[in-house]
Amino acid sequence: MVVTLSDAPVLETARLVIRSPQAGDEAALIPFAMSERAKFVGGSTDCDLGKAWRIFAIMAGHWVARGYGTFVFCDHNSGRPIGSAGPWFPGNWPEQELGWTIWDAADEGRGLAFEAMVAIRDHAFGALGWTTAVSYIDPCNVRSRALAERLGCTLDNTAPVPHTDIPTVVYRHPALGGAT
Repeated sequence: MVVTLSDAPVLETARLVIRSPQAGDEAALIPFAMSERAKFVGGSTDCDLGKAWRIFAIMAGHWVARGYGTFVFCDHNSGRPIGSAGPWFPGNWPEQELGWTIWDAADEGRGLAFEAMVAIRDHAFGALGWTTAVSYIDPCNVRSRALAERLGCTLDNTAPVPHTDIPTVVYRHPALGGAT
């Protein structure tokens, strides 16, 4: 049985179905979380199965706690989960964030995260009523910084960061949510 967050919206683009996490997505997320590719988002090669599974559970639980959360974006034709992206606002975050991950390196460089983020940001600024959003990015995460800039975000050196002990740069999203 596949249980879903039935009240969660489903967004679609030309290549993607963007939906809330559901049972089965952990099969794609867990290998990512346990790899070096996840070092900027709380995972790594020393992440065990239990921690990786909790990352998935936290992602799903945010939807229940906040009424919105990180979406899983999937290939429109096959339904294969590609990554996660979306609104994120844990209790200790100073501002609402829009974040993203691509779970398999083979899916990088195809504009999929950009495509997902344009639709999701429009949703956050529209349906959720957000008036501002940031993305907290490790300064060494060159790919995420490039995506933030492609999305029209600008560095905001005055914005507070969630963790003062973790290197973080803050990218501010354009006020109307559109990419430039």
